[in-house]
Amino acid sequence: MTPPGGKGMRAKSVRVGFLFNHDQIHQVAHGLPVALELALGGAGVEVVVASSNDRLSEEIRRLGGAAIGDRIELVELRLKSAAARFAEHFLGRLIPAAKLLIYKDNLDFFKSLDVLVVPEKTSLVLKDRFGLTGLKIVHTRHGAGDRAIGFNRASARFDHVLASGAKICDRLIRDAGLAPERVSIVGYPKFDLYPPPRRARRKGRCPVVLYNPHPAPHLSSWYKMGPAILEWFADHPEYELIFAPHIMLFERKLVVTIHPPGIATVGHIPPRVLAAENITIDTGSRALTTMEYANRADIYLGDASSQVYEFLASPRPCIFIDAHHTNWAGDGNFAHWTVGRVISGVDQLESALATAFVDFEKKYRKVQEQLFAYTFDLGDEPSARRAAAAIAKVAGVGFGRRRPRNRGDES
Repeated sequence: MTPPGGKGMRAKSVRVGFLFNHDQIHQVAHGLPVALELALGGAGVEVVVASSNDRLSEEIRRLGGAAIGDRIELVELRLKSAAARFAEHFLGRLIPAAKLLIYKDNLDFFKSLDVLVVPEKTSLVLKDRFGLTGLKIVHTRHGAGDRAIGFNRASARFDHVLASGAKICDRLIRDAGLAPERVSIVGYPKFDLYPPPRRARRKGRCPVVLYNPHPAPHLSSWYKMGPAILEWFADHPEYELIFAPHIMLFERKLVVTIHPPGIATVGHIPPRVLAAENITIDTGSRALTTMEYANRADIYLGDASSQVYEFLASPRPCIFIDAHHTNWAGDGNFAHWTVGRVISGVDQLESALATAFVDFEKKYRKVQEQLFAYTFDLGDEPSARRAAAAIAKVAGVGFGRRRPRNRGDES
């Protein structure tokens, strides 16, 4: 009898799962390109992508194309127990209950994996609460922003973390206490999907301003002055405004936060703003996740969203709104506020816009270029391929680009 794994037996493949577990689709572009590369180049790897709702499954199929169902298996995780479905029905409008409950109801799936790759930190519950200590969990992160939550102690509990550049790597080691050997700098896989175009402002037309507020009440400008900002632009048709907030801002009418504790209402967009010809409003389409609006705009207007770093791929004027009287100078959590003027009220918006292009050339262009280079380590090799190679190393398998096998090939 041939022993397990001996001659004549096919070696067991390593099963790597990529989990997308969120209300919205914005995390898919950060992880799916890596799954596609791993499925193409990983030796002895079985790649599985798991989604927790139909919206995510649709985006995975859209971006993954023919690879989904061919080189990559798509598993749709859903709430199974009556208790979990009951909790989601009554709590889902206030908090992401399904996001937390999905783990317990699908433990068999997670137990089937050797490595789990995730863009968020909730999945650590598998180790902490459900005892899957042998499961290696790799954090891809999503975005390349500066918020402290991205560098808290939870980051050090992953088996490996993928960083976009030296800025992220340095803070993970310094602030989160992550061991240097457990972080890899891989670039930014989302740029593989949506490469920023080379652009220049077209003269002779209205400047296009992108207003991109963050969803968290304690950081965002929206809750205190967002509608007033929109009305200011309705009164100033010499500017074209794109209102494209973080895709989660309007996901729920009532926002409940734990850190810090609080409740806030999202409110409404003023009717005259909806009717304004110089304002484009998008509060929920997938265009909010594809860099479409960032690529169209001449000026960025925001607060704490990491999307400003995607905007900086083509250096342009930025204006930041401090709605909370923040003592931000020298604070690494607000490093992005060094690349443009910071204002504290709508009454300062006119002057900031009037001097935005001059200020950019005199003060901020070089700062933007330096911070972008510190944030993103980009080169000739696609970021997703670098990330896939790092995951293959964690999984203990080889990695090398190979030609996809056609369905009609015989071997």
